[in-house]
Amino acid sequence: MTATDHLQQLKTRVRLARLLTLTSYAALMALLSAWFLVLAPAPGDRPWVVWLWHLAPLLAFAPSILKGRPRAHAWLCFVLLLLFIEAVLAATHPATFGLGLAYCLLVGLLFVAAMYYARWKGQLLRLGNGS
Repeated sequence: MTATDHLQQLKTRVRLARLLTLTSYAALMALLSAWFLVLAPAPGDRPWVVWLWHLAPLLAFAPSILKGRPRAHAWLCFVLLLLFIEAVLAATHPATFGLGLAYCLLVGLLFVAAMYYARWKGQLLRLGNGS
C-alpha cells in the first residue's frame, strides 16, 4: 500500500467516523428530548429542568463537535461513560427498558464513532493533511 493510498483510506475513515458521530449525536439528543419532554416527562411542573440536566453535558460539546475538533471528541467520550452508566440503569428497569436500551445503543455508537474520529483525525493532522 502506497502512502497516497493510506492517506486516502485515512481520509475516508475520518469522513465515516464524522458522519456517524454527528448522526448519533443528533439522534441521542432527539431521544433524550422525546423521552424527557414527551414520552415520559418527569412528574411536576418543570419537566424541562430534567431534560436540560440530561442534555447540558452534550450541549456543552456542540460547538467543538460541529467544528470537528478531535480533542473535544475524545473528551466527549469521557462524558459518555457517565451517560452509559445511566443508560444501563434505565435499561435494567422494566418501566424504561426500551428507552434505556435505545439510550445504551446510541451512547455506545456515539462513543465508538467519536473515539475513532479523534484517533483518525489526529493521525491525519500529524501527517499534515488535516483537511
